[in-house]
Amino acid sequence: MASPVTHAIIGTAGHIDHGKTALIKALTGQDTDRLKEEKERGISIDLGFAYFTLPDGSRAGIVDVPGHERFIRNMLAGAHGIDLVLFTVAADDGVMPQTEEHLDILHLLGTRRGIFVITKADLADAGRLDDVRDEIELLAGGTTLAGAPIIEVSSTTGLGLEKLRDEIVRQLDGFQARRATGVFRLPLDRAFVIKGHGIVVTGTAMGAEVRVGDKLRVLPSGNEVRVRSIQVHSDSVESAGLCQRVALNLTGAEKLDLARGDVLADERLKSATARFDAWTEIRPAAKRALKSNTRVRLFIGAAETIARAILLDDAGVIAPKTAGFAQLVTEDPVVALSGDRFVIRDETNSRTLGGGVVLNPFGRRVRKPIEAYRANLRLLKDASGGDALEALINLQESFALGTTRIATLMNIPIGEAEDALREAPRFVRLSIGDEEGFTTRTRWDALKRFALDALAMHHKSEPLSRGLEMEALRSRLPYEIGARAFRPIIDRLSRESEIVREEGVLRLKSHRVQLGGDTETLGANVEAALTRAEFQPPELKQLADALKIPANQLAHLRAVMLAMEREGRVVKIATDLYFSRAAADTARDRLVEYLNANPEITAATFRDLLGASRKFAIAILDHFDHIGVTTRVGDARRLRSIDR
Repeated sequence: MASPVTHAIIGTAGHIDHGKTALIKALTGQDTDRLKEEKERGISIDLGFAYFTLPDGSRAGIVDVPGHERFIRNMLAGAHGIDLVLFTVAADDGVMPQTEEHLDILHLLGTRRGIFVITKADLADAGRLDDVRDEIELLAGGTTLAGAPIIEVSSTTGLGLEKLRDEIVRQLDGFQARRATGVFRLPLDRAFVIKGHGIVVTGTAMGAEVRVGDKLRVLPSGNEVRVRSIQVHSDSVESAGLCQRVALNLTGAEKLDLARGDVLADERLKSATARFDAWTEIRPAAKRALKSNTRVRLFIGAAETIARAILLDDAGVIAPKTAGFAQLVTEDPVVALSGDRFVIRDETNSRTLGGGVVLNPFGRRVRKPIEAYRANLRLLKDASGGDALEALINLQESFALGTTRIATLMNIPIGEAEDALREAPRFVRLSIGDEEGFTTRTRWDALKRFALDALAMHHKSEPLSRGLEMEALRSRLPYEIGARAFRPIIDRLSRESEIVREEGVLRLKSHRVQLGGDTETLGANVEAALTRAEFQPPELKQLADALKIPANQLAHLRAVMLAMEREGRVVKIATDLYFSRAAADTARDRLVEYLNANPEITAATFRDLLGASRKFAIAILDHFDHIGVTTRVGDARRLRSIDR
């Protein structure tokens, strides 16, 4: 029977050779140095794993991270999921350079539970131990671990081990795991093959539980796998998750080349990001300010990539010991949700610069002025509930988002998002494709103003145009709105404003196409010319030549013809071919009269009826076919039955 598992992860941190692995072995009886090279060299190169048994029989996972500076990336891969840290400082060495760096990393990752363990206490006298204690208290000041208890221990003699065990139990008593969000994620820190079983991956689970048989998405690739079996601390279980060390045996992963940095996720998490907004802190050890567009090495979850830091504050820098808004643009896509922690180091990976917390997982290119963008980021940082959701939606490229998408990006349960989205009137409920979506009242009102202004400008610049094509308006929007979602949005805008939709064309209610002034004079000239020509009118270019209209004014002539067509003064027979209304009506009357007396008519007969050339007779017959007066049968036309 599987042992009960507490939803907490204990991690180690500290300088190389300060006794982390020996401490874990003394506490648990388990050796976390699993690699042959680790055994030979006596240091931890990669992550080691164990568990700590609590008085009630439950187990807390342990991640033993390397201390050597060359293995800092492995340390970061393990540190992202630490709930309680055992921070070792050797009594003989005291605080060392990497001690400060590991403490900075834990501070940046938001670790608030910790115990400073002075190891090798049997090698120092009381005065030395007091000095080391003072060094630790001074170093911890201003970090998330300020005021954490300090315990002296010897893994060799057993000194202080019981006191340390009791403090671990005390800090984990009543421990509440990081809250469930409904979206399972597993940043992979290991992936390997077990003969006879296939691909196995391990990591610290986040967000929700995973069950045997679940289908998961591999990010950033988007491939899908299925969970064959689950283990927690070597025990087989049917489900596991939230803040547990988990091993998953997968099907469908044999050809995917899974590796550290990949993320297994709930299917609702569909894509990784290459640009996110964050609150970013620069630590004192950075020594100099972070400037905008600096290339940095980004660590988030178990992933590592190069990124460019774009600073969003007016100063364009973030000085050591200060923080500000920044946008991280990554070379490789990463999985990031609101509230996730990250660390940045210099590009050569030799020094930790800072880190922070993700605010908006999908940032967008920001053009000046950026005050409104910053104001929304500030709300995301400081607010919660409806205020935070409103800010998130306002920051997206997409005009509206579905409830599931909003909850996923915010890293909150769907029910919590649904409750906040009911806060009227700050949110507007819309149909977006096949699902319901939400935008903010601010965005809705801005879209309405944009559409009204765009139509007013179009009417002013093209007064003879019937209106603006819907797709032309959609392509100009400052937001992303899919074609399927745009029509119901326009219909709602029409109900709430002066916009009129006539099939695919939009206009203002006040807009009427009427010829006046010079255009009316031109219209009268056109009408007279077409009347004179009767059944053999000139094509548009010939008409322009006859009326002495310059070639560069041909578009204007087309607009006048379109307006005259809507007014019923001319009839468009074919491309660039118009009849006067009188000629078109006369031709129709002659055709119908003939077909009422005869079963059908040929083009030659109709030509003779009109006294026109065959070219024009065929063109107007095609027009009558198109508008439903006649139907073509072979080379002849017959009157449609509806007209008989």
